[in-house]
Amino acid sequence: GAMRNRGEVDATLQTAKLNPAELLPVVHCLSFGPQAGPGECCLLQLEPGLCAELEAGRSLVIRGEKDEQAVLCSKDKTYDMKIADTSNMLLFIPGCKTPEQLNADQASCNIIHSQIAGFSNNYWELRRCRPKLKKLRKLLMEDPYEGPDSWKDQTSTPSKYTTEDLLSLIQASEEEILHQLQVIKACKIEGYWRILGFDYEMKLLNHVTQLIDSESWSLSKVPLRTCLEELGSLEPTEMIEHTLLSYGRKYMDDAGEVYFEMHEDKICRAIAQMLLQNAVKFNLSEFQEVWQQSVPEGMTTRLDQLKGLALVDKSSRPETIFLLKVEDLPEDNQERFNSLFSIREKWTEVDITPYIQDLCAEKQTVGALLTKYARSSMQNGVKVYNSRRPIS
Repeated sequence: GAMRNRGEVDATLQTAKLNPAELLPVVHCLSFGPQAGPGECCLLQLEPGLCAELEAGRSLVIRGEKDEQAVLCSKDKTYDMKIADTSNMLLFIPGCKTPEQLNADQASCNIIHSQIAGFSNNYWELRRCRPKLKKLRKLLMEDPYEGPDSWKDQTSTPSKYTTEDLLSLIQASEEEILHQLQVIKACKIEGYWRILGFDYEMKLLNHVTQLIDSESWSLSKVPLRTCLEELGSLEPTEMIEHTLLSYGRKYMDDAGEVYFEMHEDKICRAIAQMLLQNAVKFNLSEFQEVWQQSVPEGMTTRLDQLKGLALVDKSSRPETIFLLKVEDLPEDNQERFNSLFSIREKWTEVDITPYIQDLCAEKQTVGALLTKYARSSMQNGVKVYNSRRPIS
């Protein structure tokens, strides 16, 4: 329409029963620009930290395949994206001045004609979420690496993934993905990320622990160079080094020699997994005996090394132990609890914690998760948790 003048503005204020003295003298007269339509623009609400990322010139990436809910990732964090509707229409006005700016700029003319470039009734809201990393292991397990002479690796063209591939397929930030690759002991072979087949991993670990035994080295001081010289004829040197990195901590002595301090718990745990994989259930005391005999000299086995790997059944006579790996359970909270309650009806907090710990969001406790997804009761003076819903 035609541009308003001051008289018309004052008449409108009078009709609206507004006292001009209480308002700033400047008036914005709004009109829609030619291309202002809904859906032209999207609004994204950012917390200060993310805003700073963008202002510093870093990029934020939206990740997800067609069948997945979109997430937004910075370099090291992952956020769920949800649409939030607003009851007020949000208008985009280029060069719009706020009351503070107008107050500071007394000389400005008292009618400003502004064109609305676009509008929206909703915006994207970001909520920090757990990175969705389950798929990472699943992709790499399609094709575990069984060693350089593995027939399968030479005959088929396996599905192999580079860091770039994983960044486009996994809904997590780059740092979260790289950290998880370390956790699952993945290894970069010829530019592709691979997980070692468990049997091959055990074969490598066995070579290393036997060498440590035969050389009578201290477990806290295993020399890299000698390991590579001694074992290089049996397996590729980078596989030997990968094994030392997976089961030890690398350090240098004063002379610049590289050594590894072996992680007792990780080695005991891996050997327990090897023993438990061969049976559905194991008599607990027999297992403990065989397990202690199977680990390298000087290492002590303890049941708490098996958190999230195996579960003891105290209700059976004699007591038994069986393999239950947290990484084989669903990633979704409700599905995780459903599967745990179908394995065992009632859980103590101590038993269930290793199987739900990874579900805790930022600042969330295991107790809070249990309150939400389980109900508690007392059984022989012990607090136990069972399902809130009937398990089919």
